[in-house]
Amino acid sequence: MTIRSLTSSCLLAISALLPAILLTACSRNGSSGYEGYVEGKFVYVASPQGGRLERLSVSRGETVAVSHPLFTLDSEPEVSAMRQSQEALRADEARLADLQTGKRPPEIEAVRSQLEGAKAERQKSLELLASYEKQYAAGGMSETDVITARAAVETNTALVKQYQRNIEVAELPGREQQIKAQAGIVAADRAALQQAQWKLEQKRIASPRSGFVFDTLYREGEWISAGSPIVQLLPPENIEVRFFVPEQQVGGLRYGQHVNVHCDGCSNAVPANITFISNQVEYTPPVIYSNENRSKLVFMVIAKPAADRAALLHPGQPLEVTLQ
Repeated sequence: MTIRSLTSSCLLAISALLPAILLTACSRNGSSGYEGYVEGKFVYVASPQGGRLERLSVSRGETVAVSHPLFTLDSEPEVSAMRQSQEALRADEARLADLQTGKRPPEIEAVRSQLEGAKAERQKSLELLASYEKQYAAGGMSETDVITARAAVETNTALVKQYQRNIEVAELPGREQQIKAQAGIVAADRAALQQAQWKLEQKRIASPRSGFVFDTLYREGEWISAGSPIVQLLPPENIEVRFFVPEQQVGGLRYGQHVNVHCDGCSNAVPANITFISNQVEYTPPVIYSNENRSKLVFMVIAKPAADRAALLHPGQPLEVTLQ
């Protein structure tokens, strides 16, 4: 093939492509919108407790409300721990009540009976001493017997006082330091019970937000480690639109500005508001910076659609944004 024929072939090929290039250029220049796409900020729902997935209450593609059940993990260990904490709390509360009230009534009654017996013995010894003293005065009783009778009176009197003190002590509560120590044990038991109840509640997770169930990451019967996401949610307020504005026009944008989002299959434009304007320039396509190619510089802008219209958009979906 000669150089002339090769040149003629190239000219014919360029002539054939020229209308398409011009048409594309015209369509781009004629468009008043900016290209962009839909971005979704997902909520990954997990449990801080590990366990076997006992029940998955949602399916991919569902729309759920706040507090809707999502999944349940096996909770037998947590149930056992909570019961153990409950029993420990009951036992320590009973011990505290016992320290605060003193001895039981039957124990106090036993001491009272001993007191009555001691009083009877003292009365008996008093009467015997009076008889001995009369006989001693008449010369019919030795001094030694009188001394013995007086000692018996003193002994029985001391015994009566001892039993009276025993009753007073029995009616008193436990020592202050013992009560404080036991109260601390009861407080620790209550904290342990609250922790056990919290761990049990973490085995039944409900939806923290209203939204679309984008995906479920495990199946029933699988073992799941603590903190591993099980359900992937997409709340409508977490859907945003990202589009790119040329450097020459980004200065005219403002936060809160209204825009219209157009997508394939959308019968009407979806309204949105600008919530972010990037301060970092991007190149499209990458070029060496110069005054001649500033038209290739773009800035990323983020806009949020209204929550009731966000469901029309899907993450990754290409779209076009026009300014109002």
